[in-house]
Amino acid sequence: MLDERTRITVLELHKKGLGGRRIARAMGISRKSVRQIIHSGVSVVAKLDRAERAEPFREQIIELYPRCKGNLVRVHEEILAAGAKLSYQALTSFCRRHTIGRQPKIPSGRYDFAPGQEMQHDTSPHQAKIGGRLRSMQTASLALCFSRMTFIQCYPRFTRFECKVFLTDAIDYFGGAAEKCMIDNTHVVVLKGSGKDMVAVPEMIAFGERFGFRFIAHEIGDANRSARVEGPFDYVDNNFLANREFSDWDDINAQARQWCDKVNAKYSRKLRASRRELFASESLALKKLPDFVPEVYTLHHRIVDAEGYVSVGCNRYSVPYKLDLIGRQVEARESKQRIDIYDGPRQVATHRRRVDAEDARINLPEHRPPRGEGRNKRGPPPEQSELTTAEPALAGYVSELKSHAHGRGTRAMQKLLRMLREYPRQPLLDAVKNAERFGLYDLDRLERMILRQIASDYFPPSEIDTDPFAQNDTGDDDE
Repeated sequence: MLDERTRITVLELHKKGLGGRRIARAMGISRKSVRQIIHSGVSVVAKLDRAERAEPFREQIIELYPRCKGNLVRVHEEILAAGAKLSYQALTSFCRRHTIGRQPKIPSGRYDFAPGQEMQHDTSPHQAKIGGRLRSMQTASLALCFSRMTFIQCYPRFTRFECKVFLTDAIDYFGGAAEKCMIDNTHVVVLKGSGKDMVAVPEMIAFGERFGFRFIAHEIGDANRSARVEGPFDYVDNNFLANREFSDWDDINAQARQWCDKVNAKYSRKLRASRRELFASESLALKKLPDFVPEVYTLHHRIVDAEGYVSVGCNRYSVPYKLDLIGRQVEARESKQRIDIYDGPRQVATHRRRVDAEDARINLPEHRPPRGEGRNKRGPPPEQSELTTAEPALAGYVSELKSHAHGRGTRAMQKLLRMLREYPRQPLLDAVKNAERFGLYDLDRLERMILRQIASDYFPPSEIDTDPFAQNDTGDDDE
């Protein structure tokens, strides 16, 4: 069938007075085709009006399509069983022309970005051989939209904590951040809404402000908007992870960084340069790193169990037995590489973080007493010698306190030692002196006396009860 441009040319030559034989010879087409075009007098190609074999079964095809879960092979089998006589190709072409089970493809858009204007972040599930076995993981990626510079890392799970750790490492790798960070409506960042109506979690807003960027999200279903970061995931799966084995998570992330260095320095025929060369101009437009980047950590409040461990992420980390922390609440700060345990403002233990939830016990030798050597239950408690060593002026009060306490006085010594560590030294010594003068060995009342003396530094004396033994009794003294 001749196209419309050829038909127009034939009609124009006919208007100029050329005969059909001459037109056919000049155009290289048959004289019959020339006669048909001249006879019709129109250049528009007429549509073929033929009955479709599948048309009588249209309603049945529409009904069977969802019942067969979109499988046209099963639809064809059911149609043949119903008495239809048409090929599978005729069925598929009929469905394609009448958009049964499929929507027409929408042209993809093109997005141009200025240097430092935007970076895109997303994650993708992958599998890799780590530690001798196949592991499921999340591959996180950050890409600069202008230069296409890419940075990836792998994690067994991807929570808000891992997101902040990854973005901190990625921005440090690039040496700065773009103005905006495009995300895929992930729950790790999004508080509510989607697309242009997305509202980020306040914690992540503050994190972005630290580096000078803000989070934005593309509309749901508009995957082309984040193509800069979506595209390389297939390359990661079929290049970086192909036939590679890793010893642990540190190994895979170290090799991922080396792979990024190699890919970013490689010449790209599409870009007509390497990513590293384009990054040379984009780096000047990035938001520079702040002078101080605080370490990303998440805070856990834990009670030290009876065995002297603190549980974080299904793993248990030891604390020093000498500090007598069993049953006390401590803070565990989980960072990228470490677990730091704090008793108030004092750091009491540091462990290397286990990434996998293995229900493991992580011990340090100094956190456990030597085998066969427990506490000496006959001699004085170690807290007693620590008290007298730290403050010799307490020796007399400590001796009397032990005689008034139950057993060896361990609990009383521990409580007094805690007060010595937490309260200012001089108010504590003044309170102990008064208590010793009146024979007072109730540590709860002693602590109230210390707090009254400390309060005088913050409130007018008229508002303070100067009697250290004043009680809140409502009874009559004469009774």
